[in-house]
Amino acid sequence: MISKVFSGAVEGVDGLIVDVEVDIAKGLPAFSIVGLPEAAVRESKDRVKAAIQNNGYTFPNRRITVNLAPADLRKVGTGFDLPIAIGVLIASQICKSDIFAKYLFLGELSLDGSVKPVNGILPIVLFAREKGFTGVILPEGNMREGSVVDNIDIIGVANLHQVVDFLTGQKFIQPAECRVNELLFSPSKTKDDFSEVKGQEHVKRALEIAAAGGHNVLLEGAPGAGKTMLARRVPTILPDLTFAEALEVTKIYSISGKLNNDSNHGLVTARSFRAPHHTISDAGLIGGGQYPKPGEVSLAHNGVLFLDELTEFRRNVLEGLRQPLEDGEVTISRASSSMRFPARFILIAAMNPCPCGFYGDSFHECTCSAVQIQRYKNKISGPLLDRFDMYVAVSAVPFKDLSKANGGESSAQVRERVSLARKRQSERLSRGKNMYCNNQMSSRHIQKFCELDSASNSLLENAVHSLGLSARAFNRIKKIARTIADLADSEMIHKEHIAEAIQYRRRKL
Repeated sequence: MISKVFSGAVEGVDGLIVDVEVDIAKGLPAFSIVGLPEAAVRESKDRVKAAIQNNGYTFPNRRITVNLAPADLRKVGTGFDLPIAIGVLIASQICKSDIFAKYLFLGELSLDGSVKPVNGILPIVLFAREKGFTGVILPEGNMREGSVVDNIDIIGVANLHQVVDFLTGQKFIQPAECRVNELLFSPSKTKDDFSEVKGQEHVKRALEIAAAGGHNVLLEGAPGAGKTMLARRVPTILPDLTFAEALEVTKIYSISGKLNNDSNHGLVTARSFRAPHHTISDAGLIGGGQYPKPGEVSLAHNGVLFLDELTEFRRNVLEGLRQPLEDGEVTISRASSSMRFPARFILIAAMNPCPCGFYGDSFHECTCSAVQIQRYKNKISGPLLDRFDMYVAVSAVPFKDLSKANGGESSAQVRERVSLARKRQSERLSRGKNMYCNNQMSSRHIQKFCELDSASNSLLENAVHSLGLSARAFNRIKKIARTIADLADSEMIHKEHIAEAIQYRRRKL
C-alpha cells in the first residue's frame, strides 16, 4: 500500500514542501530511501524502525521504499524522521486518519520515539501557510519558533504516540500561541550604554550618523583608545526591529542552528552584533560549506558586523566582503545549485594606524619605519577601503574627560534621534522594495533625493579634485550628507551637511 505525507526542507533561507511517499510491498524485508538523501537522512530508517517498535507498534516485515520528492533536491538533516514514521504507520494501516494530508510533519526521532528539535522550522512554517496547510506538527522544542507565524496551527508533540493519538482523534493538542508584539517591544537586556563612554564626542557623532543611515565605518586609532567599546554600543542606538526584519533574522538563525528558543521565545528581537575572530575562514565569514550555510555576514543581517584588528584578517577572507557590501546579499554557487542568503548589515572595522599602534599619537612615540607603516596599511586593499563610507580617527581620551562622572547622552536619547531619521528615510524610500536607510539608495535614488545647491555642489567638486575621490566615494558623500540632513530634520542638503560628510571621507592617520 502507498501513503503520502508532507514534510519540508530549506533551500537558502526559503522553505520548500517535500512529499514523503511510502510504499510497502511484498518481497524480502528491506528499507530503502530514495530522492537524493544525505547521510543523516539515509540513517533515519534505523531510527524510524526502532521508534515504531519501542512505542508498541508493529513494524511491517516487508519491502519498504520511501521516496522524497522532488527527487532532484538534496535532502539534508534529520527532520524527515517523523514524516517517514507516520508514512510507514499509515501505509501499514496501523494509523488510520483522514486529516494527515492537511498537516506538514517535521521532527527527529529518538530510538524511544521521543521527538527532538530540528533546524530551519520558521521558513518551512511560513511556506506551509502560503501553501494552505491547516497546521504543522513539530517537536515541542520548536513550538515557540513556529508559533510566531499566525493563521496556521502549530502542534507541538513530545513523542510518536502523541502524533498518532492526535491524527486518530484520541487526543486534542492545543495549538501554540505567541504574542509577537510583547516580544518585539520587551525591554532590552543589554547592559551596554553610550553614557558609559567618556569623551570621544566626534566618534559618537560619527557612529550616530552611521546608525541613522546604515553606513559602514572604519575606526582607526591607538590601542586602548576605545574603538571596541564604542563599536559594541552601536546596536543600542539602532531602531527596534520591525516584525518583518525580525522574521528575516530569525530565519537565518533558525537554519544555522543558533536559535535559542528558551531565551528569545522563538523570535530574534534584538539587533545582531557579530564579532568574529580574525582567524575565521572565508566560509565562516561569507558562508558556504558542503551544504551551504549562512556565514557571519548573514548572521549580522539587519545588525552590526564588527571586525576588530582588521589587518589581521586574511586578505582573501576580507575580499569576500565586496559582494555583500554592495548587494546586501551573498550568493553561494555549487555545481547543482545556487543559494542566496541576505547580508544587509552595518560594517564597523577597527585597526591600528601602524604595527606598533602609536603612529600619530601625542603621548607615545611610534617606532615603525615609513616602509613598515605602508606595508601594514597595504594589507587592506584599496577597493575594500573605498567601500567604507566613513573613516574616523579615535585618539586617546584626555584625563579631564576620563575623570568626569558622566559620559554624556544615553543610548536611549541617541536612539530616539536615529529612529526619527530612519522613519524619514523609510517614508522617502517607501516605493523601493525592502529599503530602510540611505545607504541602500541606488544612483537613481541619489539623483532624486540628494539634490545640491550651487554652494554645496562647488564644495563637493573641490573635495573630489583635492582628495582624488572615486565615483563611489562621490556618491557615498552624498548619502552621508543626506543622513546628516535627516538627523537635522532638513529636507534640503545644505553646505554644512556636505562639509561634515567630506570630513568622514578623509583618513586622518
